[in-house]
Amino acid sequence: MQDLEFWKTFNGPFYGFDHVELARNHADEAHAGQHYALWMEEKGCKDWRKYFQPPTGTTPAQRHRWNIPEELHYNTWITERTIARLGHCAVEKKPFFLWASYFDPHPPYLVPEPWDRMYDPEQVTVPQVTPGEHDRNPPHFRKTQEESPDFSDWKEPEGKAMHGFGSHLQDSKDLARDIAVYYGMISLMDKGIGRILDALDAGKEADNTIIVFTSDHGHFHGQHGLNAKGAFHYEDLVRVPFVVSWPGNVPQGRQSDALQSLVDLPTSFLALAGIEKPRIMVGLDQTPVWLGKRDSVRDHALIENRHQPTTIHVKTYIDSRYKLTVYYEHEYGELFDLESDPGEIVNLWDDPDSKDLKAELTRKLLFAEMGKEPLWMPRVTHA
Repeated sequence: MQDLEFWKTFNGPFYGFDHVELARNHADEAHAGQHYALWMEEKGCKDWRKYFQPPTGTTPAQRHRWNIPEELHYNTWITERTIARLGHCAVEKKPFFLWASYFDPHPPYLVPEPWDRMYDPEQVTVPQVTPGEHDRNPPHFRKTQEESPDFSDWKEPEGKAMHGFGSHLQDSKDLARDIAVYYGMISLMDKGIGRILDALDAGKEADNTIIVFTSDHGHFHGQHGLNAKGAFHYEDLVRVPFVVSWPGNVPQGRQSDALQSLVDLPTSFLALAGIEKPRIMVGLDQTPVWLGKRDSVRDHALIENRHQPTTIHVKTYIDSRYKLTVYYEHEYGELFDLESDPGEIVNLWDDPDSKDLKAELTRKLLFAEMGKEPLWMPRVTHA
């Protein structure tokens, strides 16, 4: 990542993209480098390592206030390079697909001033665990509420890091400060997104550009006693922001409760471009929902998490009302009624009165798995 001579001549192809500009770090992590470091040097910042942790950088890990100036923050880099790419596409006068991927908000909770003080920790809401809610949940939920939990039974030789499998206990004042800085990270990101939208307007392309804003996952800030992320498929983690804009085509101001999945995005983009999806794509075309022509195209969504080969192999089935979570080769699981229990406090997995419901949702999960399996090759004969 720090071999800048390599990055001077590499811009792809990369995962299907013709042109890429890359960075890896969240805040001051030591993963800094690649095209982002080149950009900082082009800005005249030859000593950029002083803003990052060792061994790449020279400054110990910081908290809440990052010593980097806003003009060198990777949000500024992402924004400027996105706008530059928009200009390039305008010159080429060809249809384009552009993905601007902001790394924030994300731990470590760190942002340059004045954004670190934009929100008052005394004014933020700090969620908390509901006493007893994890009594009915799988054992790893309860362990997160211990000072020094032992998760050795979940570790496997083939596995890697296990997000969230540790203690989630945190002082409420510290958590409030984290939340306030997290909001500041969001606001700084919003500033960059606004600049990109302004550039679209200035280039007269806004009315002819489909914009989708979303995220890879949600985040815990004390909900259910949890922090950050992990194999905890609560709505806080799996229900992400989702906005679609296309003036004159997507109804303005319309809100929809239709189920969406991130795997639907490539299929939908291709459909809008009039391109048939490849056989291996299993996502659904959501454009009828986006354009206001249908209320929904999905009756379920699947969530998957596999941080270990077997011990953390989780699948969740969600429909318009219920959520079922199963764990590979384990008897425990989760079943929530999102209509009567939107906070997901009462796990009905072992509830005798929910036995038939659990069986029915398990059957639907199996069918959903079968339904998303791609047909790798078309059948060409009767044999």
